[in-house]
Amino acid sequence: MANIASQWCTGALYFGRHELYLALAVGTVVGLGTKYLLDRYWVFGVGADSLAGHVGKFGLYSLTGVLTTAIFWAIELAFVALGDAWWLRYAGAAVGLAVGYTVKYRLDRRYVFRAAAT
Repeated sequence: MANIASQWCTGALYFGRHELYLALAVGTVVGLGTKYLLDRYWVFGVGADSLAGHVGKFGLYSLTGVLTTAIFWAIELAFVALGDAWWLRYAGAAVGLAVGYTVKYRLDRRYVFRAAAT
């Protein structure tokens, strides 16, 4: 929701030529930070850590996000290519996030938060 809401806010504030790509970038950054905190504390139950521990985990978390972000963007842009209706964009975002986050959960459980997941 944070990703899609921030995309919508970006589109409401900026109507320029590259609005779609700016909205994708803003949504990705907002979604990454929000999802990291939710995954860390709520999904995987990893408690407080040193600054170095946070930085290391967030770096690895961001790295697993590269592939899943590509999946998400590709699906959203494919929906946009289907037509000019505003709902196609947000439907594509929802489908892309669902697929990307499913893959991300599996990667994060295995590589980022593995001690807490076992």
